[in-house]
Amino acid sequence: MDKSTKNKLKHYPYRYLTLTLILVGLFFLPFNSYEGVPFLGEFAQESCFLFFALALLFEGFKIILTQKISIPWKHPIFILLLAVLFWFLLSYFFNFLDIQDYYIKKTTGNNRFIRQYGALIISALILYLTYYNVFKSFSIDRLFIIIRKVFLYSFIVVSIYTLIEISIVYLKLSFLEPFIKLFDYFPFTEVWLDYKNQRLSSVSYAPPVFGIYLMTIAGWMFSYIITHKSLFKFLPSILIVLFAILSDSRSVLVMVGFQLLIFSLYFIKKRKYHKNLIKVGFLVTVISIPILLLKGPAIGEFITDKVTSFDLEESKHSVSNKSRLGMIYTSGLIFLENPIKGVGFGMQAYAARPLYPKWATEDNWEFEQKYLNDNYKTFPPNYNVYTRLLAETGIIGFFLFAIFVFILIYVSYKKIGSKDKSSIYYIVLLVSFVGYAINWLQVDTFRVFGFWICLALFTILTQNKIIFGKKHIKSCVD
Repeated sequence: MDKSTKNKLKHYPYRYLTLTLILVGLFFLPFNSYEGVPFLGEFAQESCFLFFALALLFEGFKIILTQKISIPWKHPIFILLLAVLFWFLLSYFFNFLDIQDYYIKKTTGNNRFIRQYGALIISALILYLTYYNVFKSFSIDRLFIIIRKVFLYSFIVVSIYTLIEISIVYLKLSFLEPFIKLFDYFPFTEVWLDYKNQRLSSVSYAPPVFGIYLMTIAGWMFSYIITHKSLFKFLPSILIVLFAILSDSRSVLVMVGFQLLIFSLYFIKKRKYHKNLIKVGFLVTVISIPILLLKGPAIGEFITDKVTSFDLEESKHSVSNKSRLGMIYTSGLIFLENPIKGVGFGMQAYAARPLYPKWATEDNWEFEQKYLNDNYKTFPPNYNVYTRLLAETGIIGFFLFAIFVFILIYVSYKKIGSKDKSSIYYIVLLVSFVGYAINWLQVDTFRVFGFWICLALFTILTQNKIIFGKKHIKSCVD
């Protein structure tokens, strides 16, 4: 291709097309309560993946024509990410002979590894580099504003649905059902109301998935409190907290609550907000006293209910608790037997079969009907990415990934004290990265699109240097 053709292509609206597709994908991030696209495997119900995949195709076509791709080879975070992915790959070869004998749920160990590692490479490398190449063509200031607006517009639609759902499920306003049924005509959405358990799943297919969405947008919505002056700036944050409470998902309460706490660090590190913090603290105290006096018993009952929900016998979540703790405990046993090399990435379910504790499997329909049933296609979840990595990739794989996440959080924290407007971007990333780190305590998948979006933004923001205390590690991205 000659130079003039490349220059024309550079100014051709490809970058706007691919950015638009990514933004549309972000808009539809929570909308996954539909049947899905079965042949996409792990990505079957992720409507956003359809748009991200299209963005990848168009970006790939541009790369082929221009024969140019931006890869942050010298960026410390990217190098560490490659190290993580490489060790996960090595874990397969270290356990190659054992993996040849694995076979459950009509799936061989080799087939399982290809699917799991392939899904990881798609999220952590291919899509991440797609986001990076597209975002790199735009101003970082503009990107944050546009992405936040897209999340806001999506959240407005989600909030309308969720408020109607709350009115029907909690307030018993059944006359509103025809209105919520209109969402059956909205893309990737099938209305389902949980009258029995009174749990909110909104436009997502399950309450925990809805919770992950709330965690994903929390930092972005909280940032309106910093950048806007109208009282409406508090509304998105209030709705996120309200939905987290009413979702009846314990993990969501922990994630969003901790994210709020982390967000407050921005105001603590900025002296100009200290007087306002004192005023807010005083106001909250004054308001809290009468509420506690009037509603103390109800609040105490709510807190007691959440704390006791972790019980293995009497709680309504006892079956789920047994499964979660049983899986995590079994991963620990696998790790103790294979502390260095693990059992191979994606192989936890095979090695766990003979090790499940009796207290977890006994009188537990989830094990009987799903996890130990070879006719049920879905593999048992590990419920915790950290214990999964300990079991599958050993102590080295775990530490590589833990250091990777720690650096993202640490650098973002150090940079929120910046005197320029980038401090707002870093607080959004910090709140998000902390949320993802906590979320991985209750899920075992790397199919977390928001994390890789944030990583791409982080890579661009820190392309000149990453700060560790007083030391600077320079990173020339180009």
